[in-house]
Amino acid sequence: MSVPSDEKMPPMPKAGRADVGGVAIAMKGIGGSLATASLITMSLLFGMVFVLLLGLVFIMESENPGLGLAIALGLTVVFNVGVFFLSPFLMDLTQRWLYGTRWISLDDLRRQSPEAAQIVEQVCQKHQLKQPRLGIIDDQNPTAFTYGSLPNTARLVVSQGLFTYLDDEEVATVYAHELGHIVHWDFALMTLAATLIQIMYLIYVFGQRMGRGGGDNKAKDAAQSLALAAYVFYIVGTYLILYLSRTREYFADHFAAEVTGNPNALSRALVKIAYGIVEEGQRDKEPSRLMEGTRALGIYDAKSANSTGTAYRVAASPERVGRVFLWDLFNPWGWWMELNSTHPLTGKRVRALSTYAEQLGLTIEFDMGRVVQEGKRLSKQKLYGNFALDVALYAAEILGLTLGLGLGLIFIPMDWGFLMGALIGLGAGILVKRSVMFPNFNQAPQSDILTLMSDPYASPLRGQPVKLDGKLIGRGQAGYTFGSDLKLQDSTGMLFLRYSSRFGPIGNFLFGASQVEKLIGSSGSTLGWFRRGVAPWMDLIRFSSGGKVIDSYHRFWSLIVGIGAILLGIILPMVLPPFSRF
Repeated sequence: MSVPSDEKMPPMPKAGRADVGGVAIAMKGIGGSLATASLITMSLLFGMVFVLLLGLVFIMESENPGLGLAIALGLTVVFNVGVFFLSPFLMDLTQRWLYGTRWISLDDLRRQSPEAAQIVEQVCQKHQLKQPRLGIIDDQNPTAFTYGSLPNTARLVVSQGLFTYLDDEEVATVYAHELGHIVHWDFALMTLAATLIQIMYLIYVFGQRMGRGGGDNKAKDAAQSLALAAYVFYIVGTYLILYLSRTREYFADHFAAEVTGNPNALSRALVKIAYGIVEEGQRDKEPSRLMEGTRALGIYDAKSANSTGTAYRVAASPERVGRVFLWDLFNPWGWWMELNSTHPLTGKRVRALSTYAEQLGLTIEFDMGRVVQEGKRLSKQKLYGNFALDVALYAAEILGLTLGLGLGLIFIPMDWGFLMGALIGLGAGILVKRSVMFPNFNQAPQSDILTLMSDPYASPLRGQPVKLDGKLIGRGQAGYTFGSDLKLQDSTGMLFLRYSSRFGPIGNFLFGASQVEKLIGSSGSTLGWFRRGVAPWMDLIRFSSGGKVIDSYHRFWSLIVGIGAILLGIILPMVLPPFSRF
């Protein structure tokens, strides 16, 4: 595989580093606040489990002793403890099998990155840790991750691409970041949090079954209430775990800046990792299985690499890179999408690292102050004016289904009236959402990928009709030979295209199996609706290359499904037997 030389990479000026002791003083309050956030999160999870178990105590005084639940809880705890201690060895096997991970000595690391080896020695000595097992994967996509159960059984694995795209001091900050996860016992913390969530789900299942069984009606009502509370706690707990995961990433960033005295180098590393992911994505026809498989573990969420990596690829200055962070910092959709992510948005991480550098009196490489000032000049009306409505429209199918079900139960006095209301509500929700997602494209302007990714007002809901000229360079789905989605490259970057056949999923499969391979390498004009979430993409309308035209039917299928749901809602209640027979 060919890899870029240093001359091909966009230049980036480097600032100095601070005295390590000074960093520890400057960041003491920040680290404390992050530790407090972790403590509060875990306390909330423990509190929710305690409330649910307390409810169980009262219910189990009834005729049903809940022995099955007690066994399930015990098995869950035993299973998680077993997995906790065996996971490093199981992961070793899967890493070797899937990615060809090979283990290296500290001297091997020193030959590739002397500063990283020094950091490993320094951190292990200071915190009295056994040196983690060091691994390397022969893949040019830059990434790094740790796994294990206890700090002294940790593994720290990086890809060869990390040394290709990053300078020595930047590699050292990545190693320091991963060592931060080890020092802070993140494995144990996340395993414990996940176990509490599983217990909540088990209580929910138990409460449901007990509520449907025979016996005392009062106990059944209590069990149903318990099941509802457990499910709500389970959903809330899941988002608390994601919040905890993002918090630990900030904490590891803080640790790396503290250990190295060089928060700027970690900022550069994050941007260069995104750049490397984009570069390798343009070289390979197939998306990287390594980046997909280690997405939650890695230092960087590969799905969010496109905007930052594209900006760095063509940037003449760090200011151009900083502009793509406007969406991360100021668009309310960024906050909304981040709720479902294990990693903070890149712009927020770079802003925090720039704040650290500023506290230390270092020159800031990404002028986030200028980015923040530009963000303050953005139109608040365009950003926030319709956001609440847009969130409702984004969930229009669920809202329509729920509202229709309720109205059907109350106002349609017939058998299966609730089904009629639910299906009609679902169809109406799909059609309303369709009208917003797929606006008229007859006057779609010409643009380029970097300009689209730098738009701070971009939305995952309101598609932006646009034309792009570029080349199809590969499939968009990792490890799926018959995937129908594509990757488009123009002079400024890369973007994923989502295809939709007029024949639905079967048509998508046949298109992926018979036509995608032939299209790869074709240059032409692309028309579609651009959207921005954690990862940007385009819903394809048409791709034209020479005399060949490929049409995609996103708007068509949303119309068919919406109308179909409404028709089913009208017809089914008339042909189904009376509900009382069931």
